[in-house]
Amino acid sequence: MAKKEFKSESKRLLDLMINSIYTNKDIFLRELISNSSDALDKLYYRSLTDKKVKVDREKLEINIAFDKDKRLLTVTDNGCGMTKDELESNLGTIAKSGSLAFKENMSSDEKTNIIGQFGVGFYASFMVSDKVTVTSKSVDDDKAYVWESEGVDGYTIKEGKKEDTGTEIVLHIKEDSDEFEYSKYLDEYELKKLIKKYSDYISFPIKMEVTHHELKDEEKHEYEDHKEIETINSMIPIWKKSKDDVSEEDYDNFYMDKFSDYDKPLKVISSSVEGMTSYKALLFIPSHAPFDYYTQEYEKGLALYSNGVLIMEKCADLLPDFFSFVKGVVDSEDLSLNISRELLQESQNLKLIAKNIENKIKKELENMLREDRDTYISFFKTFGVQLKYGVYNNFGQDKDKLKDLVMFYSAKHEKLITISEYVSEMKEDQDSIYYASGSSIEKIASLPQVEQVRDKDYDILYLTDYVDEFCITAIQSYEDKKFKNVSDENLDLETEEEKKETEKANKENKDLLTEMNDLLEEVTEVRFSNKLKSHPVCLTTKGDVSIEMQKVFDAMPNDMGIKAQTILEINEKHPIAKKIQTLYKKDKEEFKKYTKILYSEARMIAGLPIDNPTEISQLICEVISK
Repeated sequence: MAKKEFKSESKRLLDLMINSIYTNKDIFLRELISNSSDALDKLYYRSLTDKKVKVDREKLEINIAFDKDKRLLTVTDNGCGMTKDELESNLGTIAKSGSLAFKENMSSDEKTNIIGQFGVGFYASFMVSDKVTVTSKSVDDDKAYVWESEGVDGYTIKEGKKEDTGTEIVLHIKEDSDEFEYSKYLDEYELKKLIKKYSDYISFPIKMEVTHHELKDEEKHEYEDHKEIETINSMIPIWKKSKDDVSEEDYDNFYMDKFSDYDKPLKVISSSVEGMTSYKALLFIPSHAPFDYYTQEYEKGLALYSNGVLIMEKCADLLPDFFSFVKGVVDSEDLSLNISRELLQESQNLKLIAKNIENKIKKELENMLREDRDTYISFFKTFGVQLKYGVYNNFGQDKDKLKDLVMFYSAKHEKLITISEYVSEMKEDQDSIYYASGSSIEKIASLPQVEQVRDKDYDILYLTDYVDEFCITAIQSYEDKKFKNVSDENLDLETEEEKKETEKANKENKDLLTEMNDLLEEVTEVRFSNKLKSHPVCLTTKGDVSIEMQKVFDAMPNDMGIKAQTILEINEKHPIAKKIQTLYKKDKEEFKKYTKILYSEARMIAGLPIDNPTEISQLICEVISK
């Protein structure tokens, strides 16, 4: 029998489809099962509108069988089948979809879940097989026909034998190569895994003969194999069930099984939207971060389904980076099953779904913060860094979405609070939101600069995460209140009298301070200060880069050369001020020693390394021993 050529430039299209559209070979089985599901749906729909067609829906099913020796994989359904013309039209022309044509002819209120949209999915079979045989008998024809092809060279159609209505697809699986083990598609465990992964929620049973190892003789430890037909798929996804029919335990079990977590989720978010784009979403906020969450290996994304059939296991486009911790599934009948990753990224429906999901997550977090604070704090301690990262990432374009969700440690309340809560309790004479940065609460609390602010009875936000100060910088202000670092040179909390005293001291000791500055090349300026209470010295900064920011930059693999402009401030009322004034006049060598020691002390307080610890140790010993 002469072969017929594929239409629509089949050689080019088939090659393009196999190598570009479907880079994941595993999905061929999903495509065949989805086609079978369509055929079953069509037949059942016909039975509701055509009295000549009688169908017991309970008997509609899909069967999977394999023969390792003959390298055959068979997918069978008892659906509507195809006539000779339909075989010619649907399988002879790539991108010709019978499912799409059937759906277009339905009225808007007729409900069937036709999954196939573009008609290219069937040809995914050629990724794993070198010969495909389709035997089909239509509900509208007494004869059966056989369509057969070995790939791009063409196909044949001839009359065949089949007793029952439906379609049988037989794939001759390719031989294994150095690049790929095709034999896995003839393995019972692998086939079950693929069915569960991609087609678990097909609404018709997918059946397969499975092997059970049963204990025959306990004393002799003898086993025998027992085979039986089992339904592999769950059929009804949990997100399509009524909320009244799903318990908290059901959600927890689904989450732990689906996302391989040993703990139940912290929060479950269920959403059903109908409109321009309809979808159902079941989202979970984990109770702890995955082990690889803060690494480059972590992949964000929600499992994306089209009518219960998996399109993509992790669709990154459904989640913004700042909500990358969310797990879950999204199922929409408005998304095509046969769609490439590139086309999916351009899908307006997907973008609308993603926007809605972002808003839904944000609203749920706001409700949790307001109504269940303990749970929110537990969440924030785990994923708060990601929210803060989202505030300053992309030049702060998302800061307004997230600024009311971030929290910082309050010195006054000794717990996490929001910026809004800080502002609501500000003193009448307070015009800034004060913060201090450091590696721990204890170290920040002991900073000399903190003392002056606390003496004013102003609260201070303690920033301990590396991302905190960048987050604050991105927000800039809250309700017209500017953020101010207590280590900023222009803290401006002194009285006018104190300012005049400081100005006078700096003017009178100009030469002394200049010489100290010359000795300490790393500092921008040395000056006397009134802002310190009990401490002798501290480092403050000028400009946009703080000391803590510099530490972050220094920790990066590439030296960015970004340094804080530091100022060494000396407490004008501390005895050490008198000491250096005396040494400057009487003993310049000792003056130099004290200068180095005081600067090293200020660096240690600020958590900065000392470049020459041995030298400083010797200088301290010399000074103490006199």
